[in-house]
Amino acid sequence: MKKVILSLLLALTVYGQTIKDIANVVGIRENQLIGHGLIVGLPGTGDKSQFTMQSLQNLLRNSYIKIPASSIKSKNIATVMVTAVLPPFARQGDKIKLKISSIGDAKSIDGGQLLLTQLKGVDGKVYALAQGTIVANNKIKTSGFIYDGATVENELSYSLKDEKFITLSLLKQDATVATLCEEKINQEFGKKIAVAYDTRTIEIAKPSNISTIRFISKIQNIKLDTMMKKKILIDPIKEVIIAGADITINPVTISRKKFTLRIKRSDLNDKDWKNKGKNKGVDIGDDVTIGNNAVEVDLDNALINTKQVPTISDLMRSMKIMKLDIGEIIETIKMLDSLDAINADVEIVR
Repeated sequence: MKKVILSLLLALTVYGQTIKDIANVVGIRENQLIGHGLIVGLPGTGDKSQFTMQSLQNLLRNSYIKIPASSIKSKNIATVMVTAVLPPFARQGDKIKLKISSIGDAKSIDGGQLLLTQLKGVDGKVYALAQGTIVANNKIKTSGFIYDGATVENELSYSLKDEKFITLSLLKQDATVATLCEEKINQEFGKKIAVAYDTRTIEIAKPSNISTIRFISKIQNIKLDTMMKKKILIDPIKEVIIAGADITINPVTISRKKFTLRIKRSDLNDKDWKNKGKNKGVDIGDDVTIGNNAVEVDLDNALINTKQVPTISDLMRSMKIMKLDIGEIIETIKMLDSLDAINADVEIVR
């Protein structure tokens, strides 16, 4: 059996970030919401806890139906916790995604109907109302989602319109990066409007001749020659990888049972790249097999970011073309991280 050989050529290109990539604007933030709900319509996979029966009894009592909790024997209901994220500047009528988790002994909540549930913030106020049909996770059937399952009812009172200052908070404290941000902002506007107060915080005075939103936009798009790391999120249970498109990979070679990954550094100039032809940057081999299955590879579609710096996005696309499963991709990214070959922090979601 031949191995798949995937080579990514790394050009000598400076990778730049913007202030938006490494800093947040203080005050523009998400807010967590939580609620307790009841699911009905389960096919005998619900829970039998006294807590659930009491919840159903209270619901029926609101409909003027009185029945002792001890007489309720249904397995078609379940008690759940409902959580959601209220985005910055969410408005009445906006839809948000829900996460649902069973808190009883239900076997599955897939396909159940969440009854109308209030979602509250830490201040105890109701900000959204939730309801809908649940789609359970593939492997953990006692938790799931409802996409666009909640409607925003109340808004958080926060306005940028009359702000005279904005404050940036770096994702990671770094005196060098904070100083660089201060210098770049002052250079962009031609005067000293930014001051770094500590290794994470930069306060910026807004000029009077520009709107707050345009001011923030200009600041966020200022380019920096820095490599403060971004994040790659991996959920091995759900087999999900979340990564930005511009997370770069350093030169490295990894040999696994089914393939060999080679990321090389190249000093080719523009003329050399043109002369190198169609197959530049990738060498997958002939008559490739993975396991016992033949693999068809379209080399025209498998060319890998030859003139720019190879990224995690390129790697995942290439491995998909090679018909490697998501488990192989996750393990490869974890190995690249252990070799410090990825310009990002890899976080495993549990």
